[in-house]
Amino acid sequence: MAPKVLISDALSDAAVQIFKDRGIEVDFQPNLGKDKEKLAAVIGNYDGLAIRSATKVSPKILENAKKLRVIGRAGIGVDNVDIPAATAKGVIVMNTPFGNSITTAEHAVTMMLALARQIPTADASTQAGKWEKNKFMGVEITGKTLGVIGCGNIGAIVADRAQGLKMKVIAYDPFLSPERAIDIGVEKVELNELFKRADFITLHTPLTDKTKNIIDAKALASMKPGVRIVNCARGGLVDEVALRAALDGNKVAGAAFDVFTTEPATENPLFGHPNVVCTPHLGAATTEAQENVALQVAEQMSDYLLRGAISNAVNFPSITAEEAPRLRPFIALAEKLGSFTGQLTESGISKVQITYEGEVARMKIKALTSAALSGMLRPMLGDVNVVSAPVVAKERGMVVEETTREAEGDYESLITITVETERQTRTVAGTVFADGRPRIVNIKGIRMDAEFGPSMIYITNLDKPGFIGKFSGTLGEANINIATFHVGREAPGGNAIALIEIDGELPEAVLDKVRGLPQVQSARPLRF
Repeated sequence: MAPKVLISDALSDAAVQIFKDRGIEVDFQPNLGKDKEKLAAVIGNYDGLAIRSATKVSPKILENAKKLRVIGRAGIGVDNVDIPAATAKGVIVMNTPFGNSITTAEHAVTMMLALARQIPTADASTQAGKWEKNKFMGVEITGKTLGVIGCGNIGAIVADRAQGLKMKVIAYDPFLSPERAIDIGVEKVELNELFKRADFITLHTPLTDKTKNIIDAKALASMKPGVRIVNCARGGLVDEVALRAALDGNKVAGAAFDVFTTEPATENPLFGHPNVVCTPHLGAATTEAQENVALQVAEQMSDYLLRGAISNAVNFPSITAEEAPRLRPFIALAEKLGSFTGQLTESGISKVQITYEGEVARMKIKALTSAALSGMLRPMLGDVNVVSAPVVAKERGMVVEETTREAEGDYESLITITVETERQTRTVAGTVFADGRPRIVNIKGIRMDAEFGPSMIYITNLDKPGFIGKFSGTLGEANINIATFHVGREAPGGNAIALIEIDGELPEAVLDKVRGLPQVQSARPLRF
């Protein structure tokens, strides 16, 4: 029997035809996604569900999805799909992460030009019957410096277009290698330097804990007078209240925003300012982009339903059903080892070397490497999964090397990750024991045996008496419970490390006290 797909949002006729041409039965109901009850009542009849943003795939809908194998989102955002619920149900969730790149980049450039020449206000004035030729004095962009925050796929396209407009482009992106920066013709700089030098600033980074309010009052104060800011990436990257104050004080000459902290944005601190240009999240709103993602999702879903091929899945690596039980604990290990390095890395990664020893070397290491890279990149970039991670790493010029060999030490299987940055080299290794739980067994050449916990602290310190007591006392005074405590050292009295699992979060004030202890060289909170 042919697979059956429900399309519950508007998709192009060409996308529908792709399903039909490949022998898949299609039920095209473009308004069904807005009726949650009806969707829940019929979803049990389908193998696949193709959606845009209007359909909300909730746990209730998934509970009724007895046959559902794949959800395909025509677009990048999957906020309207309950990913954990889909994963628990065994449903693959696919998106189309790169179909909107050119369209979004072009919108950012358009916003920059509109801002430079005050097009919206000049248009409104002229159509109102005024002829205020001397009121709208713009600025040229030729020869100006454009600061790009986030130089991945979209940021690199913006940089290329800006160079064509004879702008000088500088870029801040911790994961952009010097080699990649040269290839795309940008000057890689630190964030504070970008703020000081840029005439225009455009943001192209996901919203994460590290990028939230990356432009705040302090950042705005450090910028050149008369800077202009463009945000077509994510709401929340800029402190909108602080930006409004900077606009009112003439520190910032103008701002162009397509995204806002709260959407739909019916009110916002930026609204009403004469030097602000706003659009209602139109970054991906072109005929070409909408067609591209529709065709792409139809191809991906068809490949999976007919041949089992998985592309751009956000919740599962590309592995077969036969491989999954044996590979799954090592997928978890690789991702956690990658996350460990990613959370400790603040400068650009130039090279990642992953060594697989023993039994794990005979498994599907491409899936393991993808898991390691996704764990490594996610702390900074947020929206990275096991499928997109290798592409994102390549875009940033990261060299990824995989090595396999027979077991040479104490473990039947061992995964070792070595990360080289502009400033240092970091190595971490782990294994999976018979209980199926991933463990760290070596950090920087220092042996230890530690399980991963949800909330941990990683400390480098001098091996001197009193450290453990003072550290424990500091956490005790803050009423923070220690769950596990693992230590290792190079030699008596030398460099040592500690990996501690705690219950709950570690407040910044307590972390500062830990960092102030006499023997402590560094202390970092970790989340797994």
